[in-house]
Amino acid sequence: MREHYRSEDFTEKDLAADPMDQFAHWFSQVAAGGVLHEPNAMVVSTATPEGRPSSRTVLLKQYDDQGFVFFTNYGSRKGRELAANPYVSLLFPWHPMARQVIVTGSAARVSREETVAYFRTRPHGSQLGAWASEQSTVVGSRTELVHRYEELAARYPEGEKVPAPPHWGGFRVVPDSIEFWQGHANRLHDRLRYVRSAENQAAWSVERLCP
Repeated sequence: MREHYRSEDFTEKDLAADPMDQFAHWFSQVAAGGVLHEPNAMVVSTATPEGRPSSRTVLLKQYDDQGFVFFTNYGSRKGRELAANPYVSLLFPWHPMARQVIVTGSAARVSREETVAYFRTRPHGSQLGAWASEQSTVVGSRTELVHRYEELAARYPEGEKVPAPPHWGGFRVVPDSIEFWQGHANRLHDRLRYVRSAENQAAWSVERLCP
């Protein structure tokens, strides 16, 4: 199985001065293209302090000049691993457009106010699901999980305010590097990586990587 990429060159002169501006540009193109069902889907990779990695797909819910935000159960595997080891990698696999964005950085919890504000925007069923699921723990059966949900639905019917769970909230990934990958024919891909300066956190350098 082999894909022959066809795309325009992606060079240093095409880059925005700031990596988050470049991400916003590519993300808007991907979202407007209509070829991806969930362009905000990203692979989040974490690791234990001993270096054992794990990955899963999570939905990006916000990005700004500070970084990338997603929400999860803090007791989940990724939540526990980030609590012990904050270093994380994000991968946006935009394959239909022969693009990837790879982020490395560190994660920290967002404020409780940010979590509650976002939780209020979730559909009622998703709010109940955040309470019903003890994410990453063993459950006896799907019936048991559905029963928990139904008990919560009876306690908080549609229209009733559901409190944000104390064990649930957001992480903001502050990037140290962001790589923009554009596929090309003959595997001569463009890989342009922004790297944050250690001396000046607001400054970035750009380097080109061999494909």
